[in-house]
Amino acid sequence: MGRRHHFHIDHDGHSVSATVQTGHTAVVEVLVDGKETGHATTHDDHPVTVRVELPTDPPIQVSVRATPGPGVPRCIFEAPAIEPHIMSPRPY
Repeated sequence: MGRRHHFHIDHDGHSVSATVQTGHTAVVEVLVDGKETGHATTHDDHPVTVRVELPTDPPIQVSVRATPGPGVPRCIFEAPAIEPHIMSPRPY
């Protein structure tokens, strides 16, 4: 049975959160401003990228690259014209 790990970043006035549920099949869910906008699955510890849009005018496509393992999962936020940012882990 896997564990759930939560990550968060604020970008351009929008909240981007990711949940990584570990296990044989890892599940990644991405929320923008509290609404689920993307999800993906991957096997074992293989990284996966989830592409979502920020609700700006015009919308901006961003992505969350999740690595379920080995060890503690981690998420990287990627957006145009900026360096990738490590998303902060959340205890809840």
